[in-house]
Amino acid sequence: MLFNRAAVFATIVGMKQQVVYIHGGESFKNHDDFLRRLQTQELWHMKESETGKKWTGRLADDLGDDYEAIMPPMPNKQNAKYEEWSIWFERHFPYLQDGVILIGCSLGAMFLGKYLSENELPFTPGAVVLMAGLWRVSDVPAELYKDCEDFLVTPETVATIAKTYKNIIIMHSEDDFVVPFSHGEALAAAMPQAEFITFEDKNHFLVEEFPELVERIKAVA
Repeated sequence: MLFNRAAVFATIVGMKQQVVYIHGGESFKNHDDFLRRLQTQELWHMKESETGKKWTGRLADDLGDDYEAIMPPMPNKQNAKYEEWSIWFERHFPYLQDGVILIGCSLGAMFLGKYLSENELPFTPGAVVLMAGLWRVSDVPAELYKDCEDFLVTPETVATIAKTYKNIIIMHSEDDFVVPFSHGEALAAAMPQAEFITFEDKNHFLVEEFPELVERIKAVA
């Protein structure tokens, strides 16, 4: 019979397996571009049919009682700044334990990739999951990067975290309409120690259900 050793241990000592999820966001170099975005962005949150449709809204329930899903609302996600995200992320350190699983998606993956390559953590993650991150790769138009330079690093820079942390997982979908699939490939090539999990139909992970991630979390816990 297969069983989750981390979950059993958590039950014995009264602890839960922690999972931290850093969401995505937008970042603008020019303030006028940000104002223009506010003037033209679709009010997706006003669509009742879209409410609660993303997998993140049910992650805690899907993981179950043996897990603690920590999903901090990162500062100013509509116009994010790396320094602000770093401060807020560090505020959570006193509450995090060794073995915590760190997950970043989109801008959240970029944040974790940069932060972990530049800083030491006061705890040891059990796994690091980087989903649909945008990285500075060659032969890419500068226009793609202009609004996220604060978070942007090369795949080779991110790859340095493999010297410190084990169980690094890269996830990207071939039909991602926000970040080209080639960015996932570039990170995987720079970090062959990592597990590269690909999909064909998860777009930018804006999907209603994501059982593959839940299963992977439980497997590495």
